[in-house]
Amino acid sequence: MPACPIRSRQRFAPIAALALALLAPAAAAAAAGEDGAAQPRAPFDGYPFYMPMTGLRQPAIRLTIKCDASRAARREVYDGPDAASLYGRAEGGFEFVYEALDGAGQPCVYPFAPWMPQVVGPLDGTQYIYRSSIPGRRVTFRDPEVWATVNLRLFEVGHQRVHFEMRDIELDFPGAIQSRGALHLEVAQTAPPGLFTAVIRRSKIFGGKNALFVPSGQIMLFIEDSEIAGNVGTNVDQEHTTYINGTLVSHFRNSIWRGQQAWDNIASGHQLKDKAYLRIYENLTVSNQPNNSTPSAMPLIDASSFGFTWSNNLRLLRIAPAQAPRDALVDLRSEIVYGPPENYPWPLLVTPGWRMPANPLTARDKVYLSVFLNTSVRSFRTEPYVFALRPQGTNLKPGTDIVEGNERTTPAQQRMVSIAFNTTGTTRRAYSPEGWTFADPELPPEAQWVTNRDAFIRHALGLIGR
Repeated sequence: MPACPIRSRQRFAPIAALALALLAPAAAAAAAGEDGAAQPRAPFDGYPFYMPMTGLRQPAIRLTIKCDASRAARREVYDGPDAASLYGRAEGGFEFVYEALDGAGQPCVYPFAPWMPQVVGPLDGTQYIYRSSIPGRRVTFRDPEVWATVNLRLFEVGHQRVHFEMRDIELDFPGAIQSRGALHLEVAQTAPPGLFTAVIRRSKIFGGKNALFVPSGQIMLFIEDSEIAGNVGTNVDQEHTTYINGTLVSHFRNSIWRGQQAWDNIASGHQLKDKAYLRIYENLTVSNQPNNSTPSAMPLIDASSFGFTWSNNLRLLRIAPAQAPRDALVDLRSEIVYGPPENYPWPLLVTPGWRMPANPLTARDKVYLSVFLNTSVRSFRTEPYVFALRPQGTNLKPGTDIVEGNERTTPAQQRMVSIAFNTTGTTRRAYSPEGWTFADPELPPEAQWVTNRDAFIRHALGLIGR
């Protein structure tokens, strides 16, 4: 199949125009109804079946923010009780409701980053919510400051249950080169059975060293009907559009990832760096379309080969970078351990007690498994392959989480399998020639569960008691 006719010497304006043209069908598909016709998506605030939402309390503090008065003052002006009584500290959870429309009936643009109080006191059952006053009508926060961010700082969470939610919000922080993330969920010291959940709906995030940053821990992240539009950090080889550390779950639906900051002479970061134990991608578009820079040459998705991935209708768009592109579009890597040990049911390094059966597909319930359904690729070239499954190593480098000996292990020692069905577009084949990988295999009836999203999730989370 011929590659997309993009020349590597084309500069930003033609590249961005073509990328937007290619992304437009994906955005329309994300908002399409059952018949495929584009139509507004009605606000829906349900939660994934595996995400326990019982035991949460109504936020103790609710603050409503006025549009026109806040814009004039360039800070939050409240309709009713204000934040002064909190002295910058909030206990018992809070809910910020931002007026969606200005006095002329237009969408409100607040010229500052949302205020975030210091969270104190017992956390168990608390919720922290940012939302528009009108479901489905987005409000925008536009702040050029170098430290602009929404930074939820929760420490010593332990065994407690906490929830964060952001609905119908746009964060536009074009100068925030210092913030770890335009949205930084700084949640620390979680421990099972404690759990922190974060839900982002109908939102757009741009700015920060990473537009979205999430640390390791007992964390489940769900993003729906949103756009993660890029970062502005200056260390472009180590910063990413999104950086998700060793969490429990990352689940993304009907959304777009793009905009990795890049330079001409550096390969740069990834659109989606995702090291969650369980990753679910549904109707997701990931593109190296930049924001006023050259496209990144790195794989679009940098995921961990440890754990589980289930993907359906993943659309990958690659524009010609200034450097030679890395071959994989989805790189399942194994050279660093990100998550806490309780997140994994089996060893991450090769062990004497495991040998892959002669038919690895018969061991699908005993291995770390990734399944990719209906992946499509549009690239400036014919990609040699889409997915790469990297081998496990022998040991950790002393005092670090870096895996050594990956190049010395044998296929029989590996405990990871990846399966792809119906991979299409500008690519020669689905997989690189390494690892236990299978393209369009015939699955026996008892193996059909791997293509069922809910069954796959139950299997993966059941192995670690979630």
